[in-house]
Amino acid sequence: MTTRTDAPTRREQILKEAARLFAERGFHGVGVDEIGAAVGISGPGLYRHFAGKDAMLAELLVGISGRLLDGGRRRVAEADGVPEQVLSSLIDGHIDFALDDRPLITLHDRELDRLRDSDRKLVRQLQRQYVELWVDVVRTLHPDATEGQVRAAVHAVFGLLNSTPHLGSYGNGLPGRAAMEVLLRKLAHGAFASLSA
Repeated sequence: MTTRTDAPTRREQILKEAARLFAERGFHGVGVDEIGAAVGISGPGLYRHFAGKDAMLAELLVGISGRLLDGGRRRVAEADGVPEQVLSSLIDGHIDFALDDRPLITLHDRELDRLRDSDRKLVRQLQRQYVELWVDVVRTLHPDATEGQVRAAVHAVFGLLNSTPHLGSYGNGLPGRAAMEVLLRKLAHGAFASLSA
């Protein structure tokens, strides 16, 4: 969702590898030594950046929820209030997340309950605000749909887009990233269009 071109910081490298390893083997199946080895530092060296694995998990899950919300707000602002453009931009942003951050989706599905209560509540709060961005624009585009129908459609589209980790890797009969992006965009727009069918 970001357009940064500078090199990732050591902290960002650690988080990326931690997300990948946690998604592959589960939070308890990965040690700090393995995360350190993946980024070329000793396991104990990680403690210069994070208090421990719990802190990494919290930063990953709170961080992605915050980035989705911030990106969604930016996309709404940049679309100048044109509902069709707002929805298209939100869909495109979420597709980028779903295709480029698949380990974080897996991590959220499996490990959210491992967060401290305060972090888990913050994740849920950020997610609710993100959902409201979508609900507002979809209600504008489909005024005859009930609020319940709109909310159900938004969550169904999230489920559709967030299913990407279950597809396996590209190749193996699956379309490549660019083709998958096009397919997901069509499916998401089609799901919302069904509200007016």
